[in-house]
Amino acid sequence: MPKAGETLWDIAVEEVLHKENLETKEDEQKLDVWERTVFFVGSKAGGKTTLILRFLDRDEAPKPTLALEYTFGRRAKGHNTPKDIAHLWELGGGTSLTELITIPINVSSIRTLSLVLVLDLSKPHDLWMTMEKLLQADRIQVNKVLTELGKTDSAGANELKRQIWKTVSKDHPDHELIDPFPIPLVIIGNKYDIFQDFDSEQRKVICKTLRCVAHYYGASLVFTSYKAEALVLKMRNLINHLAFGTERNKAVSVDYNKPLYIPAGLDSFNQIGSLSDTDIGKLRTQKLTEVWKIMFERVFPAKSTSGMKDIKDPAKDPQYAEPEVDAMRAQKDQELEQYKRNALKSWKGIQLDSRGT
Repeated sequence: MPKAGETLWDIAVEEVLHKENLETKEDEQKLDVWERTVFFVGSKAGGKTTLILRFLDRDEAPKPTLALEYTFGRRAKGHNTPKDIAHLWELGGGTSLTELITIPINVSSIRTLSLVLVLDLSKPHDLWMTMEKLLQADRIQVNKVLTELGKTDSAGANELKRQIWKTVSKDHPDHELIDPFPIPLVIIGNKYDIFQDFDSEQRKVICKTLRCVAHYYGASLVFTSYKAEALVLKMRNLINHLAFGTERNKAVSVDYNKPLYIPAGLDSFNQIGSLSDTDIGKLRTQKLTEVWKIMFERVFPAKSTSGMKDIKDPAKDPQYAEPEVDAMRAQKDQELEQYKRNALKSWKGIQLDSRGT
């Protein structure tokens, strides 16, 4: 509606300005680059680097991860548009370097952060300990960051907590029984090519246990092997969903004689069943994951670490002394410690700069 006193020229100018404003907003939306962070943790020598390279479709030989490695991937949204960026972090050393998780898990990344836990299916006796220690350390750090974020942006912190519950609908029968991980979580069982030759009952125990843990934490679960292209594609689909927000494959595979593929929220404790109904009756008062830990470790007892501190380190035993080797070892130990200190300092510096801008 023309306003009183407006001339035809005034109306034309207003229309042109309105059109230019719309085009400017569209251009700004096109220039908006979506950045997400995916943090890979898991079993030592469990194949994390190889899986990252396969995800990025890079044809290169994997190198051992020294401590904490960073790389990135990019994905085009459309023709002549900027590419979305996925920041990919990988923690080496299994459970021995968890102090470094403060670098990728921080206030700047928490809004778009996801966790990928890679477990070595070929070493079931190490499986629970690795899973438990890494999930516990990461959860503690995530909660610390959410608390810190809540001091300056309580609405944002609360929204992140609400978002994580969206993986399990309110009408899901297990809605009151689960405890979702505070950020999106994918559990990858790697080296399926070795695992598939295990005894059928052993496979069943491992599959049921990982299904239970994944469902309890509201996580997706997938078995893979870099030797099987079809399994790599399924793994890439889930990581693409975390890294670039693409649609995830909603197909479900729960057959213990086949590789598992269960997106978050699509499993249930009733379908999983129990390892031992009599044990469940005796242990109802305990936390669900603790019940499964007891039953799992009856089949795959954790390798004992008690007394390990009392055993003398052979590398420091005079009877095995090798001056050149020992000197190089000492140098590498110093380099590792310096690397860890520098990494922490540089990342904290980046965080301070980003807060100041």
